[in-house]
Amino acid sequence: MSERPSIVIGLFDSADALMTAIDGVKPKQLGKLEAYTPYAIHGIDEALGLRRSPVGAMVMVMGLLGALTAFGFQYWMSAVDYPIVTGGKAPWSWEAFVPIMFEVTVLFATFTAGLGMLFLLNKLPFFGHPILASKAIAGITRDRFALAVEAGTKDAKHFNAQAAEAALIAAGASNVELLTVPQQAPVFDSAFLLRALGGISAACLVSGFIMYWTIKLFPVLPPMSHMLDQPKLGPQRSSRFFKDGHGMQMPVLGTVARGNMPLGAATQDEAAALLNPLPRTEQVLSVGKQKFTERCAVCHGSLANGIGSLTAAYGAKPANLQSQQFRDYSDGKIYWVIVNGKNAMPSHAADLSVDQRWSVVHYVRALQRAQNAKDEDVNIP
Repeated sequence: MSERPSIVIGLFDSADALMTAIDGVKPKQLGKLEAYTPYAIHGIDEALGLRRSPVGAMVMVMGLLGALTAFGFQYWMSAVDYPIVTGGKAPWSWEAFVPIMFEVTVLFATFTAGLGMLFLLNKLPFFGHPILASKAIAGITRDRFALAVEAGTKDAKHFNAQAAEAALIAAGASNVELLTVPQQAPVFDSAFLLRALGGISAACLVSGFIMYWTIKLFPVLPPMSHMLDQPKLGPQRSSRFFKDGHGMQMPVLGTVARGNMPLGAATQDEAAALLNPLPRTEQVLSVGKQKFTERCAVCHGSLANGIGSLTAAYGAKPANLQSQQFRDYSDGKIYWVIVNGKNAMPSHAADLSVDQRWSVVHYVRALQRAQNAKDEDVNIP
């Protein structure tokens, strides 16, 4: 086994003695100084001339990267690939992204702190630091304080172990020990990578095999359960949660479903002042004709003259919308009847949207004009 430059370590009885020894040995520039103590000592990093740990900056950078990564993925999924309007909010509402951004930020920061400290700063997986095999380690882990003069890789050939030993003794070390560092083989060589990949593959196979047979033999283990077996309230079922005992509840009074603004007119006379908001265009009349044929023609007839396809067994007499009474109706009064119904006619509010109702009103006006044309309506070349 070849030897690397030596390490000279001296033991001190107190933290004050260690700090004094650092001030005495450091100006001699015999090598890299390192301290080993049973507990943290305030100001020792500055006394040794150690740079501030880069872990904080590493964690901050990777945490910001995690937050931006989570935001980018969620924005692409929610606003680009599969936009969905939830609660009337825009698909790119960033407020909904915050929980996932927080979790990914913590994930990136945690892995960076752990792996960066272990592999980059602590040089793992190198476990054979000579201090661990020294005689001084027994005192360091209890109540003694150690100051080590270590030779770096650049000045290994010029390291003077005797001078370092003398400097530690002169600084008050009660015991001085000379250590050698064994030659460290490359960590990430081909053999290491093969062993790592083999271990990961074996672990995946074993864990997959165990998980498969665990689920196979024990499909349901408390407290886990399948989604089909979860507590739920089916339609028309009773419920002890609500005072009336019904599982299905009526909407809260005063609430309005989005896109379904109420009429605002309590009576047909109040609705007389409503104006048709849609223009009388070919497209609007086409929609009105389609919905009139589907919902109205069976009773009122295709010409809105009250002669529908129903037989006398129906009993009620549909209104003749071609009569003067209904020709004098305002658009709002006809719209009100479509929404609320009248006599034997039921409400069609659940089947027709607001625009479809106004389109039907336009089409009824077109039928009335067609069956009661005036001289100026006839275009004679």
